[in-house]
Amino acid sequence: MNPEDLQRLVTLAMPYGKYKGRLIADLPGQYLNWFARTGFPSGEIGHLLALMHELDHNGLSSLLDPLRMR
Repeated sequence: MNPEDLQRLVTLAMPYGKYKGRLIADLPGQYLNWFARTGFPSGEIGHLLALMHELDHNGLSSLLDPLRMR
């Protein structure tokens, strides 16, 4: 995990699907869990979704709050 990835979570919107347009950091846990069960997409989006799933699953989503204030 690097700081740039964390910043991308609060700035990059989901490009497709049910939650298209919503920030990756704001995706619901059940949606992230679905990706974890069925497989994350390849590329940057998949990497960021997996990272957000780990943060959400471990109760660490609040680590992103200071980045949202920038």
